[in-house]
Amino acid sequence: MYRILVLNGPNLNMLGTRQPEIYGRDTLDDIDALCRQTAEKFGACADCFQSNSEGALIDRIQQARGSYDAIVINPAAYSHTSVAIMDALLACDLPVVEVHLSNIHRRDEFRHFSYVSKAATGVICGLGKKGYVLAVEAAVSLVKGE
Repeated sequence: MYRILVLNGPNLNMLGTRQPEIYGRDTLDDIDALCRQTAEKFGACADCFQSNSEGALIDRIQQARGSYDAIVINPAAYSHTSVAIMDALLACDLPVVEVHLSNIHRRDEFRHFSYVSKAATGVICGLGKKGYVLAVEAAVSLVKGE
């Protein structure tokens, strides 16, 4: 069974209450459940982790090598600031799908650039929670070589 690590960055633990007009009303627990269900549909399993700490996310990325087959990551604000997360993703040597609930290209100019995109196989943004479904599906497809 393929293993997908789903990582969520800072402030995503506040989904459902934080700016619902941008991020929607679903909670992170809702999105985690959706990721697990999607993975199971495609013969995989998804383990979900969220942290507001850059170091904790980097630790999980480093631990993923040899334990997981792919990573789905919503780095949130770290998208635009974290060379360290980018480096960790490049070093883990796994397919990476970056996902964002909102369309980062339609928002503040500083959000248009993502360091994480430099390490990602693909990027999905602006589709709300559906983006996570597509990201998990894409991750499984990449692992299967489809």
